[in-house]
Amino acid sequence: MHSQNRKLFFIKNKFILLAIVFIFMNAIAKNESNVYKVENVKTLRSVFPKKINHNILYLKKDFITFKEAVAFKESQGKYSVVNTLGYLGKYQFGKTTLQRFKIYNTQAFLNNPELQENAFIALCKVNKWILRKDIKRSVGKIINGIKITESGILAAAHLSGAGNVKKFLRSNGVVRFTDAYGSTIQHYMKRFGDYNVSNLVADKKAKV
Repeated sequence: MHSQNRKLFFIKNKFILLAIVFIFMNAIAKNESNVYKVENVKTLRSVFPKKINHNILYLKKDFITFKEAVAFKESQGKYSVVNTLGYLGKYQFGKTTLQRFKIYNTQAFLNNPELQENAFIALCKVNKWILRKDIKRSVGKIINGIKITESGILAAAHLSGAGNVKKFLRSNGVVRFTDAYGSTIQHYMKRFGDYNVSNLVADKKAKV
């Protein structure tokens, strides 16, 4: 009986030992698994691009961005601005140009953003019609180191009038124009070149 008890004791201890070994081995396996996961995370992180292109936001160079760029140059985009020479609004219209569109009340014009936007679009349509032949002949040429584009021509016409742009183009850049603040046709053609304004329809009789 004593011998049988010893056998049971031995078997019991053996089972306990095996249980301890099993728990120990299981703990090691879990630890190795965790190490593997950490290594995998490190591996995943290492495949991220070393250089990230932050130039995500951009503006499409169409007529909308063209007119906003011109407006910023003229008045920093402010509708109520009147400069020292009396030019008015976001696009710095002269009174004579406004009268062409039957706009006579300058204060009402300054207080009406929608009217200012419509006046700029109408003027661009008229200038595009006046300069239609020059646009066809000149776009793509290099004059005084500047690539001539349709948008550049329209911007220059807003600065100096279509007549002065005609003289510049037809003289191959010999006849130039500078306004009272020192802005030139050349500068406007370069600064506002390469906008896509093809959707703007030339219209001799454009109205506001």
